[in-house]
Amino acid sequence: MPTPPLRFHGPVLPDGETRELWVVDGTVTYERPTGAESAAEGWIVPGLVDAHNHLGLEDGGAVDDQRIEEQALADRANGVLLTRDCGSPADTRWVQERDDLPRLIRCGRHVARTKRYIRNYAQEVEPDELAAAVATQADAGDGWVKLVGDWISREEGDLAPSFPAGAVAAAIAIAHEHGAKVTAHCFGTASIGPLLAAGIDCIEHGTGLAHEHLEEMAERGVALVPTVLQTDKFPEFAAAGRDKFPGYASTMETLHARRREVLLEAHEAGIALYVGSDGGGSSRHGVLHEEIQAMAELGLPSYDVLAAASWRGREWLGWNAGLDEGDPADFVVYDRNPVEDLSVLATPSRVVLRGAVVA
Repeated sequence: MPTPPLRFHGPVLPDGETRELWVVDGTVTYERPTGAESAAEGWIVPGLVDAHNHLGLEDGGAVDDQRIEEQALADRANGVLLTRDCGSPADTRWVQERDDLPRLIRCGRHVARTKRYIRNYAQEVEPDELAAAVATQADAGDGWVKLVGDWISREEGDLAPSFPAGAVAAAIAIAHEHGAKVTAHCFGTASIGPLLAAGIDCIEHGTGLAHEHLEEMAERGVALVPTVLQTDKFPEFAAAGRDKFPGYASTMETLHARRREVLLEAHEAGIALYVGSDGGGSSRHGVLHEEIQAMAELGLPSYDVLAAASWRGREWLGWNAGLDEGDPADFVVYDRNPVEDLSVLATPSRVVLRGAVVA
């Protein structure tokens, strides 16, 4: 039996024009169909984007399909309808076959230095193996590869680049040859210059970004996903490592102290900022609204953060930015204006994915 058309009414972001929007056969239309059922009224926002998510990953490594489904449903209930995976050891390709789960752009596994990352998370390699590993992950994913740019070095007792500059340059070049963009986990400063010089496309976390890095990123169009819920944990990381690695502990405290300054300078420089919960590992799923709030509390304008988590993020990842005639019907309805009150993002009144009301 065919699904009847659905009617939605309210201001449609990003322009905020009040309209009647119908959903027919999974797409948006503004031409009134016959037999439509009224579904909801409120503020209508293009589906949210979690640009840094680890579907299929928890402490200890990969999880089973049932747990992956639970993670995806938690994100969906929070209005996340498009996810960019930023590294997972689980095979999540089956998620893309489920019409009731968020759209997923897969990244394959993290690529890290041997014994220089969290156990069971990454494909771990030495510098002379890096380019081949990146080629493998580029072919396994959906157009992105994730490098671990820095991690604690036992020899140095502090954050240090995972790979030498020459290996990084060769790896990023091979990723681009395979049609993939590259992003990298970067907490500190030392790893960032070689990554930018090699033509990286995105930086994750970015607490160590210096002024000259921000200038280069703005000029070249390199994106930043700051994951402030994750960087808020830096004092915990410092406390846990203080006895064994006092230099690392001091570095993490310094990076935490300047993260607001870095974020605001990045915004002022015009760097493309996107929103990522870092869900997976030790972090929860279904908390993108908390990440949005946290970014705003650090001083970013509410409109810009919401845009980054919705229409700008969607456009960056190759999806429809707005809700124009014929676009996929992926959107969220709220009973208040989220630009004026970001707290409403915690309680969507309707979540519509591929034209179906799923929450």
